[in-house]
Amino acid sequence: MPPTPRELLKTYFGFDEFRPGQEDVIHGLIEHNAALAVFPTGGGKSLCYQLPALMFDGVTIVVSPLIALMKDQIDFLVRHGVSAARLDSTLSADEARTISERVLSNDLKILYVSPERFNNERFLGLIERAKISLFAVDEAHCISEWGHNFRPDYLKLADVARRAQVERVLALTATATPSVVSDICKAFKIPEAGSTVTGFYRENLDLLTTAVVPEDRDGILQKRLTTRKPGSTIVYVTLQRTAEEVAARLERAGLPAKAYHAGMDEPTRTSTQDWWMAMDDGIVVATIAFGMGIDKSAVRYVYHYNLPKSLESYSQEIGRAGRDGQRSVVEMLACSTDIPTLENFAFGDTPTKSALGGLLDELFSLGPEFDISVFDLSSRHDIRILVLRTILTYLELSGYLRQTTPFYAAYDVKPAVSMQEILAQFPGEPGRFVEALFRGAKQGRLWYTINPDEAAAGLGQERRRVVRALELLQERSLVELKVSDARLRYIRQEKEPDMSELSSTLQERFVRRESQEQERLGNVLDLVNQEGCQTNRLVAYFGEIREEPCGHCGFCRTGRVRPMAPIPEIFPELDPEEQDQFDALVQTHTALAEPRQRARFLCGLASPALTRQKLARHALFGRLEACRFADVLEWCSLDEPEFDDFAE
Repeated sequence: MPPTPRELLKTYFGFDEFRPGQEDVIHGLIEHNAALAVFPTGGGKSLCYQLPALMFDGVTIVVSPLIALMKDQIDFLVRHGVSAARLDSTLSADEARTISERVLSNDLKILYVSPERFNNERFLGLIERAKISLFAVDEAHCISEWGHNFRPDYLKLADVARRAQVERVLALTATATPSVVSDICKAFKIPEAGSTVTGFYRENLDLLTTAVVPEDRDGILQKRLTTRKPGSTIVYVTLQRTAEEVAARLERAGLPAKAYHAGMDEPTRTSTQDWWMAMDDGIVVATIAFGMGIDKSAVRYVYHYNLPKSLESYSQEIGRAGRDGQRSVVEMLACSTDIPTLENFAFGDTPTKSALGGLLDELFSLGPEFDISVFDLSSRHDIRILVLRTILTYLELSGYLRQTTPFYAAYDVKPAVSMQEILAQFPGEPGRFVEALFRGAKQGRLWYTINPDEAAAGLGQERRRVVRALELLQERSLVELKVSDARLRYIRQEKEPDMSELSSTLQERFVRRESQEQERLGNVLDLVNQEGCQTNRLVAYFGEIREEPCGHCGFCRTGRVRPMAPIPEIFPELDPEEQDQFDALVQTHTALAEPRQRARFLCGLASPALTRQKLARHALFGRLEACRFADVLEWCSLDEPEFDDFAE
């Protein structure tokens, strides 16, 4: 008789009892073959696929965008006797092949992959041949077009699961409104009975909001940090430069503080994270890049130095406090001068109409099969890469394109030993092949550059032999290998587009997205400014209705709310000298050809064209960042300049 879920819980994980909701999710998988788990941050979502993986015959595929989380969970599972692995771009060809063989031979219980892996045709072929007992999608709110963290690659996962005929599907998230829950269930065909929402109320979190003005914010934060009982702390900020500035000020005040953001190199980020994990009273000042997949239960304080962009983000970030159940404090220092910056972020992604039209014209003129560089397309049409990927995904799901396996158009090769020593490793024909490969390569001072397609054509061989030879040289430590010029392959489908209608449809999607981001920020402002229990207002946003006030939020403690100061009305204006500089830039740079592009520049919103033309370094970049984007856009539209000659 197979072991029961409770027996597996004790044997493999060392627990006597399930946490709230976990058992319901497991039963949902058993009874309905589909389940949704909406648990708060730290609520034990991972056990909902780790334990069922041991119950079912076959492999469990876990889709997660968090590589750090994959590594930590695999280490934990292997230590507890569960065969688990990950398949990602850091593995060698031999390592990836071994894992694929283990999947097909049913020798692996859990395989972690990123959502991007499903663009690889070889991987899709693998899972279609394998016995997939459970398909688990972490961060499932990313599938919802109207979710706060939409990722285009997630849109294809439901279709992949159907094509692979997986036996069971599990979607997991910590932040989903009722409408996002509906989107997830619809996409993965999860019945209402298979949905488990444990609730968002955390009775051990004291939720506070304090209205501040810019000149008082640092003093208030320092006072909080020096007068409270010491404890592990996260201070969230919006901008990378703010993280470094605030951390430096706290350090000068004698507090143990370090900055963390995505702009730092990986060794620095890892060092900061390890330092904070080991400290009982460490303070990390971080952008939202910090916290995903970090398992530290005794975080006593989370402060928001800047307003969060949405209640979804806020809930996720404060959810990192008090995961050990002990009393913890989360406080937002609410400052109205943050509002234009957050509003403006929402406008940075929307492409201009001409950019969309130019992109579509190029894509549909490329023939029945083609490959593209998203970086080149992004730069050429001034569309951010994530936005470009979203457009390509829409075109796939609408039946215009089908993506096949992406590839690298260039390999950079640096010999670690002499060419004679390399060739000595490959006697006969393989040696002649390697010698010819290097002879036809573009040679620099230290590195060779090899285009696999060109090399294969010149040598009368298949591309895969060229790539395999380069990988083998790296595996034997004979060369250092770097890939570059990633390209996506597509096949045109039979459906023919109405270009004008398609362009308008895509434009409308992005404009709607702007409106949704504005609404999300408005919900944050309501949490700060409106009377009533703030805890109840927060959980109601996620569909949880509580009758009684919590008794421990800022409003419940004081019985009053102190609204933020009104947003300063700053009219977009440049002084005469700045105006002359700006007019000269507009006349000589294609990156400023349209009002939206000029508004982005003045509001400090980087774009591919601004970066390419080095305008993001100009003194006027971000000159009007304190103004609202809509006002700056209107101002930039008032007097359309005439463009004679452009200089890049």
